[in-house]
Amino acid sequence: IGLDEASVVKTCGSYYRNYGLSVRGLVMHHQIDPVEFDEQVDGSLPLEDIIKPDVELRAMLKSIKTRRWAFTNAGNNHARRVLKCLGIADLFEGITYCDYSEPDFPCKPEREAYDRAMCEASVDDAQLCYFADDSAKNVEAALNLGWTAVLVSPAIRTMGADKTHLQIQSIHQLPTVLPQLFN
Repeated sequence: IGLDEASVVKTCGSYYRNYGLSVRGLVMHHQIDPVEFDEQVDGSLPLEDIIKPDVELRAMLKSIKTRRWAFTNAGNNHARRVLKCLGIADLFEGITYCDYSEPDFPCKPEREAYDRAMCEASVDDAQLCYFADDSAKNVEAALNLGWTAVLVSPAIRTMGADKTHLQIQSIHQLPTVLPQLFN
């Protein structure tokens, strides 16, 4: 894209913060092909060497009493690889991901992405949606739609004076803030 390595890191970080997804900014400002980017960048990551099965996460997810649906800003292949590496792919009924082949694909925190997740999961009532994410913007968007949302962040963050949200430092703590969902 014509940038040195240090500028790429800074630019991609800025795009992530501003658009919810680095590749969105790269598409908008550098006309990259998101499908090619996904194949060459995310597809080349040695995830199997980096991400190991999380037995505690698997046990926690299995104890959830309701349907489980994955919702990510990653592309389909990357998302499925991550879930498989964690040893939890079989625990989700489905997955809503960013379809990079779709022009102007929606991504969190855009409302269209949340609407798509509800449609794909066949959920009509936003109050039936429970969501955990490490992005305050994504959590705020979910709250604005009437979802129950949990921010997963080691640092305490505020969402604005009118936003009441739940926060945990690790996804493994989810049962402590949403005990009604667990056996």
